[in-house]
Amino acid sequence: MKYYLAIDIGASSGRHILGHIRDGKMQLEEIYRFHNGMSEKDGELCWDYESLFTEIKAGMKKCSELNKIPVSVGIDTWAVDFVLLDKENKVLGNTVGYRDGRTKGMDQKVYECISEVDLYRRTGIQKQIFNSIYQLMAVKENHPEYLEKAETMLMVPDYFHYLLSGIKKTEYTNATTTGLVSPDTKNWDYDLINQLGYPRQIFREIKEAGSVIGGLTEEIQKEVGYNCEVILPATHDTGSAVLAVPSNEEDTLYISSGTWSLMGIERIEADCSSNSREHNLTNEGGYEYRFRYLKNIMGLWMIQSMKKEIKEDYSFGEICEMASKETIESIVDCNNDCFLAPKSMSEEVQKYCLNTNQVVPKTVAETAAVIYNSLAKCYQATIEEIEELTGRTYGKIHVIGGGANAEYLNQITARDTKRTVLAGPVEATAIGNLMVQMIQKKELENLESARNCVYESFEIKKFDA
Repeated sequence: MKYYLAIDIGASSGRHILGHIRDGKMQLEEIYRFHNGMSEKDGELCWDYESLFTEIKAGMKKCSELNKIPVSVGIDTWAVDFVLLDKENKVLGNTVGYRDGRTKGMDQKVYECISEVDLYRRTGIQKQIFNSIYQLMAVKENHPEYLEKAETMLMVPDYFHYLLSGIKKTEYTNATTTGLVSPDTKNWDYDLINQLGYPRQIFREIKEAGSVIGGLTEEIQKEVGYNCEVILPATHDTGSAVLAVPSNEEDTLYISSGTWSLMGIERIEADCSSNSREHNLTNEGGYEYRFRYLKNIMGLWMIQSMKKEIKEDYSFGEICEMASKETIESIVDCNNDCFLAPKSMSEEVQKYCLNTNQVVPKTVAETAAVIYNSLAKCYQATIEEIEELTGRTYGKIHVIGGGANAEYLNQITARDTKRTVLAGPVEATAIGNLMVQMIQKKELENLESARNCVYESFEIKKFDA
């Protein structure tokens, strides 16, 4: 039996999931889980990549202990964050995360070099102040010595793949989130990079998802107890999740629901038009050079943050159930920057309601209800935008990822959008990661057959409009 290892690292946790095919269905086994999060260092919000890599190796070693040795491994993480390495391959500066405030005002610095309109026309990537293009400008403005010393820029999963294999490559789906890749050439836009004054040589070769980059280094082999191939999945976790949408229909609308809600469709060609830019939709790269035409919505980050603040040890399911019994009608703009990294999410929601002359939520249940109902309203508005831009209609929504378990949110999404909601699979990101590895190793024939396999293998819940 062939085992494949997906290492899926999100903003709050990571896990190692072994996958294999049995009787035509994909089987999953979570063998290791670990914590992740940002903490303050020198006044900046940072990730602890050293600790994360220790956890990566510990989970891989677990395969040896279980005597389930994978033929390949692939890592996916969140997007936009990166490391700069010097000529000795040491990380330059702090490993700053995307929620840090260092990018404030950096959009205007970028627009001194290229207009916002021209930037979208060239890259098709929606403006988000934490995009890599603005983070790099923050480095250039505040720590130009890092760029002077830098030999390599690697996105987070590419950095971990390098630590495993000793080989530096940049995977396509995540590279596109930098705002520095051309949707036409599928490569770095070096003219844009030159305009911005970023050192050209730090940008490594871009490889397509499914590329084999090598085996484990001898040092890593000794630590984990085996060798296997390192295969690039869609290293952007949303890129992997969208692969697991259990549908081969042309007009498939999805929400990759987790810390963020990524709502959109797949396209063969990018839409870099002014109309698309004005609606703030993005054209992120996907598997086989498809495009994930979607909008980033704040997502369950708001619920996750609120949960950390309350004294009671409620589960997410309990919070969902409590919210379903409330009648409060207040709505907040989920995409407002005030919800990106507030000191208190509950207080920020209350403040927003107060400032907009709405009923202020007073309890955990009321606050959760406001958040869930606001997400559903945001989904409704986004569908209308996508239908306007594509000239198509979408009768159902596939909800994948952890949010597929949020039954109340799925119910009100169906109600407010007047569309059928199909929820599942929950482990979409890990499944998509495994799909790419299995296709590369000929265990699955192609993307179409892989999606059929997902449909047959995992529970899909239906919520009627």
